[in-house]
Amino acid sequence: MVSSQKISEFMRRYPVGIQSFEQMIERNYAYIDKTGIMYDMVQTYQNVFLSRPRRFGKTLLVSTLECYFTGRKELFKGLKIDSLEKDWKQYPVLHFDMSGATVETIDALNEYLDFVLSKYEKIYNIGKCARTSNVRLTNIIQAAKQQTGMPVVVLIDEYDKPMLDVMNDKDTEKVEKIRLMMRNFYSPLKMCNGDMRFLFLTGITKFSQLSIFSELNNLANISMDEQYSAICGVTEEELRTEYGEDIQELADKLNISKEECFYQLKTEYDGYHFCDGCPDIYNPFSLVNALTSTKIEAYWFASATPTFLIGQMKKFGFRPQELTRQKMWAESFDVPVHDMTSVIPLLYQSGYLTIKDYDKKRDLYTLDIPNKEVRDGLMRNLLPYVVGGSKKTPALLLVTDMFDAFQADDINTVFEHLKTFLGTIPYTDNVAKDYEGHYQALLFVIFSLLCHYVQVEVRTPKGRVDVVLESPKNIYLIELKLDKSASEALEQIDLKNYSSRFALTGKPIVRVGVNFSKETANIEDWKTFTN
Repeated sequence: MVSSQKISEFMRRYPVGIQSFEQMIERNYAYIDKTGIMYDMVQTYQNVFLSRPRRFGKTLLVSTLECYFTGRKELFKGLKIDSLEKDWKQYPVLHFDMSGATVETIDALNEYLDFVLSKYEKIYNIGKCARTSNVRLTNIIQAAKQQTGMPVVVLIDEYDKPMLDVMNDKDTEKVEKIRLMMRNFYSPLKMCNGDMRFLFLTGITKFSQLSIFSELNNLANISMDEQYSAICGVTEEELRTEYGEDIQELADKLNISKEECFYQLKTEYDGYHFCDGCPDIYNPFSLVNALTSTKIEAYWFASATPTFLIGQMKKFGFRPQELTRQKMWAESFDVPVHDMTSVIPLLYQSGYLTIKDYDKKRDLYTLDIPNKEVRDGLMRNLLPYVVGGSKKTPALLLVTDMFDAFQADDINTVFEHLKTFLGTIPYTDNVAKDYEGHYQALLFVIFSLLCHYVQVEVRTPKGRVDVVLESPKNIYLIELKLDKSASEALEQIDLKNYSSRFALTGKPIVRVGVNFSKETANIEDWKTFTN
């Protein structure tokens, strides 16, 4: 149920940038009711951890929990929890938002921890009775329970933000100090558990990955629990039932049908899954921004660049073409950072990959990019990583020309633009690009910007196709060679009969042979042939 009903004297308002449950209710912002799921969680568990990507509603959930545990019954009138909770109580709540912490220096982080602890020392009039954060937090929890006579609720939002900020830092001593500082800060949470009614932590990375909760082994990790899969974000059903009129208004603004508008929103923002059996989840940040601005654009990706993840991809030697159809064992989701051998878990938890399939017999997940917004944004940021140069170079405008040519199924013009584009990249930037895999990565990134369906290393009965593209009209099978010839590449497609693998699509098969030059790091020649 949406709590703020559409009334004639007020226009429908969406909570862009609003993360306070109190503000959403009191100011009549559109709110999709998650309180029933939340109530089940707090009745089932005492210590909970939830991992979700940034800007996915974690902070709003924490704010809702704070209002619930402080007994703000009036805010929940008409919501699901209003009929479920029969005994409203007021608990002392300690709410720590770690997204405000800065880690430019050790002193800056110390200052922030001092700031958040001092707030509650003043509330409970206990003064700064110790220098270490763990002793101060212990004293606060004990004082809160003693003075109120009620067990304490501790809510920690974005618990891992300080550690993620320095994960790519070359100063290993600084990184270790910050990890130990945060481990020390969180250490009372288990010791004081007997004084607590509820503990809730949110973050991006799983708590064991950063090795700061070795003592806190009693957390229920609901991040991949089907029962709570929709506790953040917007489901397909919620979008259609709660935002139906809003979608019609957006469709009218865009001069398209309502169903076409649903399709565009789904393509752009949907596709997240956090467990097997999870319903399709829309990115709430992008969805709300689109409804507010009446424009379907890349809001979530534009809100922050994945610098941290690009750094991790370089660290692990991750190739962009490995972003699609990645296989991952269930236990790999929770590998400690210092034991990680792949960036895939971080890509998943950060929202750049999501679950697309699950093999129950082998307990094996298949991950892929969730939607068009993420695909386009990720590929634009990966392009300089693949070819060198700046992502702001005017040459990137040629990608737009490639897109137009691809939509017209003019593959020869696409490669002409690509050759021109590569010619604008200084040769010195094209280091260590003397193997076919680099050019496969290049084509994967470029063509991912041109079309939704692009795969690499596609299996056939007699081998693997380097790159497969699908346009509305054609299937393109692309074979790559280095310092050989386009004719040789075409001959391999024919020799291994790659086309038979795609015969049932009913679309014409266009075979493309492309030869790159090691000396120029550019296309030497290409040939096409249509069945």
